[in-house]
Amino acid sequence: MGKVIAVANQKGGVGKTTTTINLGIGLVNEGKKVLLIDCDAQGSLTQSLGYQEPDKLSVTLSTLMQKTIEEQPIKQGEGILRHNEGVDLVPANIELSGMETALVNVMSRERVLKNYIDSVKENYDYVLIDCTPSLGMLTINSLAAADEVIIPVQAHYLPLKGLEQLVSTVTKVQRQINPDLKFNGILVTMVDRRTLYNKEVSSVIRLNYGKYLKIFKTEIPHTVKAAEASAVGKSVYAYDSKGLAAEAYRNLTKEVLDNGKHRDKHREDYTR
Repeated sequence: MGKVIAVANQKGGVGKTTTTINLGIGLVNEGKKVLLIDCDAQGSLTQSLGYQEPDKLSVTLSTLMQKTIEEQPIKQGEGILRHNEGVDLVPANIELSGMETALVNVMSRERVLKNYIDSVKENYDYVLIDCTPSLGMLTINSLAAADEVIIPVQAHYLPLKGLEQLVSTVTKVQRQINPDLKFNGILVTMVDRRTLYNKEVSSVIRLNYGKYLKIFKTEIPHTVKAAEASAVGKSVYAYDSKGLAAEAYRNLTKEVLDNGKHRDKHREDYTR
């Protein structure tokens, strides 16, 4: 069964989509089968993978969740798009904004996305969910479906204020809906190492949260190339393979894989 990782932060512009793409394709480059799920009605992940008109797609995440709610059969591979760098994608468009409202009146509304993912994850080693920038029902669905959560945090003081609220939400989901949910780690993004300010913020994050949450050793640098790569529907590996962002995401991929190996070994030792 594939490991499901939600990439979540209610703050927009912190690198969720960029991380989802480049971690996903990084895992593919390490020989893993990966499915990316766009859980944002803005369709940022979908557009960043080259599908510039998501509203013209006939089957999206909204379609698949509606079928799941109505217990309609979903064909194998239905709605899943194949990117030329090896990842599969469940796209999203503006229709997903209606799903947020529709879920309010649905039985077991927190588990609709989980029920869909459970039907496809046996085909993948990893399923990565690019969460919407809010703490609404779609994000709750993503956390309910996930085994782990990665929290990208911009190296800036203002986004830090929302981090406690997100950690609190994840903790509530652990307690009430998904007791198996784990924090994979906090990922510091958009770091400019040339400035003392960014270094200070990174230090504050590690000092305040490092005592009880894992913080990735890898930090994602602020580069123009990463934004340019998304604009042309490519990963940083394909667009600027020797750049700082590509190197950082390779290192992040290795950390995520190492985390998984460590947890799997610990689980094996525990069950012996």
